[in-house]
Amino acid sequence: MNTCPRPVPRTVWSSADVDTSDAFAYWADVICDTFVGVAVRPGPDGVFEGRIEHSVLDGIGFAELTAGPQQVVRTRRLIGRDPEDVFLANIQLRGRGRLEQNGRVALLTPGTMAFVDSTCPYALDFEDGFSQLVVKVPKARLAHRPPAGATSVELGSSGPGRVIADFLVGLNRMQGHDAGAAAALLPHAVDLLDTGLAWAAGSAPREASATALTRERIHRFVRRHATDPGLDAAGVAAGCAISRRTMYRALAADGESLTELIRRLRVSHARRLLLSHPERPLAAVARACGFGGEAQLHRAFRAVTGMTPGAYRARRPGAR
Repeated sequence: MNTCPRPVPRTVWSSADVDTSDAFAYWADVICDTFVGVAVRPGPDGVFEGRIEHSVLDGIGFAELTAGPQQVVRTRRLIGRDPEDVFLANIQLRGRGRLEQNGRVALLTPGTMAFVDSTCPYALDFEDGFSQLVVKVPKARLAHRPPAGATSVELGSSGPGRVIADFLVGLNRMQGHDAGAAAALLPHAVDLLDTGLAWAAGSAPREASATALTRERIHRFVRRHATDPGLDAAGVAAGCAISRRTMYRALAADGESLTELIRRLRVSHARRLLLSHPERPLAAVARACGFGGEAQLHRAFRAVTGMTPGAYRARRPGAR
């Protein structure tokens, strides 16, 4: 029996659901519940309107909001009350805004994406009506962790930043009709955010080409699946939604082939197992790391480390 794709459940809040006199107070509570604890101040207009559609996909929050003029401020005092450790990726869909954090200013125009660190004070100012998609990501889900106080803002409205923003906007729309497809694409979204964060923080080369973005995606996919003994070029290309030719071209810039990348990651996993489980037979270690057998583990380990698995394990502290 065929089943229709099911949407991700969404919660909708609207100021239209309450009396006009209570609209902004209601909105301020919704903002704090959806994102992090902030102080929200209305614009000069007497009547306020706002609406949020919110969903959570595997711990990642997506909130599309449309609202009138307002200012949002997160102070140190509010951080102390609500110490959530997240990044908020703000993608401007309509209107203009201004973000300031740690002395850095980002002007938000349609298509622009900016990152906000919840652990540092910030201010958002919207003089007119606007729409945004805000993606809330726990820092624990990201590989890139800037040093304390180093906040990244603004990836711009073109180049690789726009690629990431468009992917997130499309993924948010997909949740509305096909939860399965959205869930399958979510790891790629987290990878893209991680890459964008590294670029914006200046801790990774910001190559204005799709090649760098593709290479990051390949590396992360292989890291997640390196212990699968069936992992091959076809599987990696399909998992990254690219052709084999594109995959090989992206990896060529690193000077490391796909075979070498998989071997290096499997050996890295084997090294951890050899130290943490010294009693485990080498054949079991080989299987756990995705190797076809003990002999394959032995060849790969020697090629990467210059020693055998047994010799490596014998060097651990406390070994006889």
